[in-house]
Amino acid sequence: MVIASLAESLVNFRGPLLAAMKAGGHDVVACAPDEDAGILDQLGRLGVRFRAITMSRTSMNPFRDLGCFVSLLRLFREERPDVTLAYTAKPVIYGSLAAVVARVPAAFSIITGLGYAFTGLEMRRRWLSRGMGLLYRCALAFNKAVFFQNPDDLELFRRRKFVPLGCPAVVVGGSGVDLDRFPEVPPVLQPISFLLIARLLRDKGVAEFADAAREVKRRYPEVVFDLVGPFDSNPSNLSEAEVAAWQAEGILRYHGRVSDVRPFIAAASVYVLPSYREGVPRTVLEAMAMGRAVITTDAPGCRETVIPGENGFLVPIKNARALASAMGKFIQEPDLIQSMGRRSHELAACKFDVRSVNTTILETMGLTKRQAN
Repeated sequence: MVIASLAESLVNFRGPLLAAMKAGGHDVVACAPDEDAGILDQLGRLGVRFRAITMSRTSMNPFRDLGCFVSLLRLFREERPDVTLAYTAKPVIYGSLAAVVARVPAAFSIITGLGYAFTGLEMRRRWLSRGMGLLYRCALAFNKAVFFQNPDDLELFRRRKFVPLGCPAVVVGGSGVDLDRFPEVPPVLQPISFLLIARLLRDKGVAEFADAAREVKRRYPEVVFDLVGPFDSNPSNLSEAEVAAWQAEGILRYHGRVSDVRPFIAAASVYVLPSYREGVPRTVLEAMAMGRAVITTDAPGCRETVIPGENGFLVPIKNARALASAMGKFIQEPDLIQSMGRRSHELAACKFDVRSVNTTILETMGLTKRQAN
């Protein structure tokens, strides 16, 4: 059973992993709170069954979270899985705890990033991080292994004793990227454009992207800035009024939520993600696979994707001026767009191929085809 907090991520982020599990001869059940006919159809074509669960992805109400635990416990007792794999915070915590109570033989987790509670210093986030830390410590104590997407998250979990010393911890290349689905295409050079794809959260650096766009357009009014992604109920969300104001000011174009990001990456010159912290950002991997130079932050998860001066630049978090300066390098030296884009594709193929990532996960879980037979 694979447990997620968002149904569409089962296809978009874990589709190749689910397919590899099925190819290994396993009966696979995918779980998420938001049942969607289109997602069910895609999972069905993979041969994967879907079971809906009760979960509020962004709620901080402990009584609602108790409902999540009970929902998973009931499901495990009905399905009697041999193995569970959970990813993102609530599935990891409540899925692991429910697996213990239901006596699931083997539970595994993927830490895909630390999220809202660990990306700020406000008192509210400090208390949240303490509470989350306690829950992680209780839940992960019973995992057979825990997967991390970057070494910074692993070091933090070890230092704070969220993961017991005896539990194997494995760092993988994020969720990986399907190089066939995201093929390399030449970057667009006229006009030069910068693209950000993200949920519209402050922690993703969307405001810094807008501020940098404003600064760059004062000197280079012909340069284009594109923003793609949905609004979100996360506590660090941006308002529709803020985004509308940026559009009215003429500093960026907002394209909303899209089902396929590939046309936007293909139309871009450089990909930008000024996030404060990530696991390993999937959109960056997709942009790299398609041959785009990258500007991102020198932050956990983000720094894993860029070799400074080779396939892009790293900038400090919350620093719009440094971001604008890095953008200016590509405008002043447009040849970098092509040369760094080619290097991005090479790195994506070498470090982040989804097939290599999934092989590591399946081997660690004992679910390879050879072992299944």
